[in-house]
Amino acid sequence: MAKVALIGASGKVGARLASELSNRGHSVTGIARHPENIVALPNVTPVRGDVADKQGLAELLKGHDAVISSVHFLDSDYTVLVDAVRASGVKRYLVVGGAGSLEIAPGKRLVDQPEFPGIYKAEALKGGEFLTYLKTVDDLDWTFLSPSALFVPGERTGNFRLGEDQLLSSDKGSTISFEDYAIAMVDELENPKNIRKRFTVGY
Repeated sequence: MAKVALIGASGKVGARLASELSNRGHSVTGIARHPENIVALPNVTPVRGDVADKQGLAELLKGHDAVISSVHFLDSDYTVLVDAVRASGVKRYLVVGGAGSLEIAPGKRLVDQPEFPGIYKAEALKGGEFLTYLKTVDDLDWTFLSPSALFVPGERTGNFRLGEDQLLSSDKGSTISFEDYAIAMVDELENPKNIRKRFTVGY
């Protein structure tokens, strides 16, 4: 089992990741600005950390097998996150990505479409910048997992599809639950297939 540092463990997605990791027997250091908000789970140790404190974050990440970051793009600086992982000596870095940078047609990103909700646009654009930056990083084994367009609480079914850079959709639209997303992320942690790549998950 792996020792995993989970940045943003108190968030909606982070909590599902913590649960999935815990259920599979991994040892998790749950990092959050308010660790008291991290749900109590077996094998999960809550600690206080600040995504803006590169040195402090690097110290918390040291000694782990992998780092997963599940933080809002607008609430963090991706260069600080990447530099903290580098400074920690951990090579495996998995990122909870966004759907906005996925393509709906060759060269056409979801975020650039006129119907894309304005309320989410700044966050989506920042997520796209993060992915572009990661593509220049060759000293970490990073993975960026984009959800489908509708990313919501739901059921843990284990029934989903994986893709690469194209938005996945079905007759029910483009959607994935937090719970099934967490399965896909931990599967990738345990059996890496997307090193230095982005992939996506959806129904």
